Amino acid sequence: MQAPPYFSLGIDFGTSGARAIAIDPHGQIQAQASLNFVGSTTLASLWQTTLFDLIAAIPLEVRQQIGAIAINGTSSTVLVCDHNGNPLGEPLLYNDARGATQFDQIRAIAPPNHTVLSATSSLAKLLWWVKAGVSLTPKPYFLHQADWLGFLLHGQLGVTDYHNALKLGYDVAALEYPDWMESVSSLMQLPRVVAPGTAIAPLTPAIATHLGLSPMCWVYAGTTDSIAAFLASGAQSPGEAVTSLGSTLVIKLLSNVRVDQARYGIYSHRLGDLWLVGGASNTGGAVLRQFFTDDELQHFSQQINPDNISPLDYYPLLKPGERFPIHDPDLLPRLEPRPDHPVEFLHGLLESIARIEAKGYALLQSLGATPLKQVYTAGGGAKNEIWSQLRSRHLQVPVVSSTHTEAAYGTAQLALRS
Repeated sequence: MQAPPYFSLGIDFGTSGARAIAIDPHGQIQAQASLNFVGSTTLASLWQTTLFDLIAAIPLEVRQQIGAIAINGTSSTVLVCDHNGNPLGEPLLYNDARGATQFDQIRAIAPPNHTVLSATSSLAKLLWWVKAGVSLTPKPYFLHQADWLGFLLHGQLGVTDYHNALKLGYDVAALEYPDWMESVSSLMQLPRVVAPGTAIAPLTPAIATHLGLSPMCWVYAGTTDSIAAFLASGAQSPGEAVTSLGSTLVIKLLSNVRVDQARYGIYSHRLGDLWLVGGASNTGGAVLRQFFTDDELQHFSQQINPDNISPLDYYPLLKPGERFPIHDPDLLPRLEPRPDHPVEFLHGLLESIARIEAKGYALLQSLGATPLKQVYTAGGGAKNEIWSQLRSRHLQVPVVSSTHTEAAYGTAQLALRS
């Protein structure tokens, strides 16, 4: 009898490409592959081609041992399909704000302070599609990016996870669609919602044969890209958090208590019996790169004493406007005075971003989140050890690098644990 396959494959679909990582039961990486989106076809066709090519890029000897697959996609990237799973028009990406035209309609049905009260929420996009005339008979299926990509593998149309469904309006505390969404469910076929990591179905025989995968391989419900990155970090206990120091500053704190505050863009994802509370500032690495190259950042950082406090008090922004931990759409960047010596200027910038990070975590805790115990760092800023020491001084907790930084790894872990 053939031994069951035991590797898991995590697939991460981003804005410009996709990545796959296969791990063994001990979490060791066995193979990985990445592809950029290239082509002039429709976006959905590009996703499908990339998905199949990405899996095919994993060596055959690893592919044949994959028993579990999960996929993450960008939050609020959605599409509408017919009952055969064929897209009815182009998908709408996570940052598409055309749903702003439906804001009054959302405000009329959704509770105050709800996550869907955003021009880019999944619900805003659904209502825009209805207004645009996509509503057909029978009702079309409304799907998230990860839902549709999973369907291409297992053939079960209309299944999502409660991470992706949050910005559609799904009640992640009661684990059901709320009563106020009844009017929405009459417009489109909403996906059935399961917990991330739930077994959905095995690969279709045709897909297993086409991609050289085991017919015993199952597809599991996925998650969003940001939560996948959190899962990869190594954070597991309440009070542990992940700061992503990329172009912007994003923080996520694992909490016993749910916190939602639309004014600051704070919302909570369910993570088993815990809550992942997050917020995002407009400060971050993009401001640093406005003044320094990567080599300069590395060179000048080494000349900073992280125990010394910079007297410079900046609010580093590329343009006016901040959302978290200060809610002020007109907040002006503060980058003066600028000292002549670049090391002093960089010290001031790093110190100021660290202050903003500390204020962010303090705000989450003031709203009821679990007190901060340790911070894992992801993104390009994780490589800057001086900055980590400086941030630890402000946060008053240990700051360490994430165990793994690839969202695909976190998604592979999600499938493996299941």
